[in-house]
Amino acid sequence: MQENYLTEENDIPQSDITRLCDNLRKHSQIAPALYEKYNVNRGLRHSDGSGVVAGITRICSVHGYVIDEGERRPVPGELIYRGYSIKDLVENAEREDRFLFEEIVYLLLMGELPTADELDVMRKSLAMRRELPPGFLVDSIMQAPSKNIMNKLARSILSLYSYDDDPEHPSLEGEMRIALGLIAKMPILMDGAYQAKRHKFDNASMIIHQIRPEEGTAESILSLIRNDRNYTKEEAQLLDIMLSIHAEHGGGNNSTFACRVATSSGTDPYAAYTTAINSLKGSRHGGANIKVVQMLDCIKENVKNWGNRGEVADFITKILKKEAGDGSGLIYGMGHAVYTLSDPRAVILKRKAFEMAKGKEIEAEFQLLSLIEELTPILMKEVRGVDKAMCANVDMYSGLVYRMLGIPDELFTPLFASARMVGWAAHRMEELLTGKRIIRPAYKPITKVKPYIPLCDRKD
Repeated sequence: MQENYLTEENDIPQSDITRLCDNLRKHSQIAPALYEKYNVNRGLRHSDGSGVVAGITRICSVHGYVIDEGERRPVPGELIYRGYSIKDLVENAEREDRFLFEEIVYLLLMGELPTADELDVMRKSLAMRRELPPGFLVDSIMQAPSKNIMNKLARSILSLYSYDDDPEHPSLEGEMRIALGLIAKMPILMDGAYQAKRHKFDNASMIIHQIRPEEGTAESILSLIRNDRNYTKEEAQLLDIMLSIHAEHGGGNNSTFACRVATSSGTDPYAAYTTAINSLKGSRHGGANIKVVQMLDCIKENVKNWGNRGEVADFITKILKKEAGDGSGLIYGMGHAVYTLSDPRAVILKRKAFEMAKGKEIEAEFQLLSLIEELTPILMKEVRGVDKAMCANVDMYSGLVYRMLGIPDELFTPLFASARMVGWAAHRMEELLTGKRIIRPAYKPITKVKPYIPLCDRKD
């Protein structure tokens, strides 16, 4: 019996779907050589991998190379929020033994560092906005759970439009109100979606905690997802650093650009932020952190001695040759579109992770990741002849840090989204203030005009 691919009512057999897809491949695939023939910057990238400049921003600078006499020269990576180095922001928060994320929210949205009083107001402002609208948790989340938390986050944000009395107020004040509300609510939406998923699909009990207004964002996240609500200050500060370094990464990253493109069309904020979330879900973007830990699990299972350079190198070689792993040939967590010698986020995260993991069982896994980071550029040259600067990116260590904090794998990318909502909001409002034109790049059509064939004359 033929397997029905669509609904029983449609009764379309799998063979017909296969035939349609075969035709689609025949008529839609474009040979890579055509991009060079027509001088098209595929993926809005130049041939050397650098991005095509498509806009101007004052929010963030991502720096990883300099152009020297027409050639890219690798330099240590820098991430600058509104003129301030993320390295300096993190180190000052550590020195003063305080949380950073709420300060980052203020800095990215307002454009300057807050005073102590302004920072206190921001903390309280976010705390008072965390509560979901009455009935929202049950009606919009529990009644329609999703196997994927990112999909549920996107649907939840679209649903919040219906609970907003003025969702499209044409003012910066209206935009700021919605932005602050979503930044505050993202962790709550994430936890609700996670609990609903566990109950519906994992046959587990739902544990819903009350929000504690005295907790900051990182503290609130740990408090909500842990059954006993207990966490240490050290754990909360590590998660706070994670949120801070994920909050923003320039206007050219895929999800932020998607948000700005949607914003330029004149759509509402809820729709624009949903566009960004759907982009971030992808494994080539925010979903890469899950791919790293899956790759790590695969290496752990197949390499007996994690500290043996030869054994680890042999298995990485198999992954590069598509003989192991997921068959993609990719070493997840390695390489970046901009960073060359180093990703400042990965540098910060690696240092913090090793500090906390030292002497614990999970330290061996971090040491394994560090060895993968060291060996990959060497093996890329040996196996593929690729001889260029390649560093670990933030995804290399973020997933294992989340695991160390007891955070389930399915929440890795939603946590990224909860942090990046800040950057999306800053870029949306900058686009509204300065864009004034719909973003519409050109595509080169390569289809020739054909004479119409009457239906009766068409042949299989």
